Parts: sequence; structure tokens; C-alpha cells
Amino acid sequence: MDRHTRGVLLIVLSAIAYSSAGFFTRLIHLDAWTMLFWRGLFAGLMILGVIVWQERSRTLAAIRAVGRPGFVAALCSTAATILYLNAFRRTSVADVAVIFAAAPFLTAGIGRLWLGLTEAWTTLAASVFTLLGIGIMVSGSAIEGHLIGDLLALSMTVCMAMMMLIIRQQQQTSMLPAACLSALLCPLVVWPFTSPLAIGTGDMLNLFLFGTTQFGLGLVFLTLGGRLVSATENALINTLETPLAVAWVWLCFGEAPSATSFLGGIIVMAAVAAHVWHGNRSVLPSAAA
Repeated sequence: MDRHTRGVLLIVLSAIAYSSAGFFTRLIHLDAWTMLFWRGLFAGLMILGVIVWQERSRTLAAIRAVGRPGFVAALCSTAATILYLNAFRRTSVADVAVIFAAAPFLTAGIGRLWLGLTEAWTTLAASVFTLLGIGIMVSGSAIEGHLIGDLLALSMTVCMAMMMLIIRQQQQTSMLPAACLSALLCPLVVWPFTSPLAIGTGDMLNLFLFGTTQFGLGLVFLTLGGRLVSATENALINTLETPLAVAWVWLCFGEAPSATSFLGGIIVMAAVAAHVWHGNRSVLPSAAA
């Protein structure tokens, strides 16, 4: 498996993991700050375990190697995480979804202005169809009194775009320590706003799964895969999260998607699948050579 295909697979796995956020927020009836505290703590400890297992005696050297770019990426990821869950509390899931659909365009624009990067026309074309699909998904949702939540979602999308650009630019250095730092910063930031010990055993188990599977695995896959594909392509593939999130809630809580949600989800998945297929065809001749 070539580097690009490996990167695409990891990003797809990241989108699958991240897409369970809606499932866990429906399952756990706690305030956003408490969820952020335990989700970040469990995810950070899990990622730290992965780093120690990979690096062993080189763990401290690997942590120091991320340098300033890794620290900035960690801050962007922490901010995006806090903004993400709070956006869900102040606006509709549909609004967050359609704003996050702009991630490929924001990533391409920031990359062009900041780093002088350009993207293949196929990536940009797939991004357009992805935005169309998610636009259809939320076409029936009225935006009324959601300005603050929408601004939080937009800020989250900008933070994610910057994080993906940094990870791509630092492709020679493992950014897993930065991912670990970003997860552990969450509980430190939200500590004053929560009472982390005032929860039951059942909620604690769900928070453990929330942190390790949705956030921890999602962040690990995103960090590893982001070194192998362009930042815009990374953002594009991550838009799979939206239709998958609808599917999880449908299967687990019986909330059937509307006809527009179903049609839009099909368009998103088809656009990403077509892009991945075209990308694999493009690398086959060079791989065979």
C-alpha cells in the first residue's frame, strides 16, 4: 500500500471515529464541560500510551521533536474541540454540519495565502460536490437565533483547517505528541467550569469510551494520516463525518433521516469515494514503475 492510499485509509477511519460524537452526546446526559474534561483526559492518556509503545526509550525525544509547530497544532486542536461541543449546544447539528462542510475550501484558501500551496482540480471539484451534498442535507433547517453557535462552528472549522495544514507541513515529524497535548489541555482549560467527580459509574464508562474511541482514535488516525495527504484532501475526506453521524443516530436511536438528509449523504459519500478512486488510479502507474 503506497503512502497516499495509507493516508486516505487513516483519514477515513478518523472520520468514522469522529462521526460517533453525536451518538455519545445523545447517550451521555451531562453538561458539555464535564464531557470535555473526561473525554480529553481519557483520550490523552490513551494517546500517551500509544506514544510510549511506539517510541519506548525515545518518548521524551519524540515529544521534544514536535517543537513550536506541534504546540501550535495542539492549541488549534484544543480550541476546535471546545468550540465543537459548545457549538452543538448553541445551534443545530445541521448548522454545524454545513459550516464544517466549508473546511476543504477554508483549508485550501488558508494554505494558498499562508503557505503558497495549490490543490489538484479533482480535490477542489470533489469539495464542491461535498458542499452541495451537505447543503441539501440541511436545506430544510431554518437558521433562527443561532448566530453565536454558528460563529463557534465557524471558528472550530478555521482551527481544524490550521491544524491539518501544520500536520501536513511537518510530515517528517510525528505529531502524535501534539495530539496527546491537545487532548490533555482540554481538561486543564475546562476545569474551572465543571465538577468532574459528580457523575455515576455508568456515565464514567460511557465517557471512557467517548474519550478513547471517538476522540482518541479519531485524533490518532487524523494525525498519522494527515502527514500522508494534502491538508485540503484531509478536510475533504473528513466531511464523511456528517452523513455517518446521521447514520449512527438513525441506527442507534431510531431517528430516521429525512429524504434531503439521505440524498445529501449519498452525494457526500459518492464525491469522496470518486475522489479516492481517482487518486488511486493516478498513483498506480508510478507505483508500478
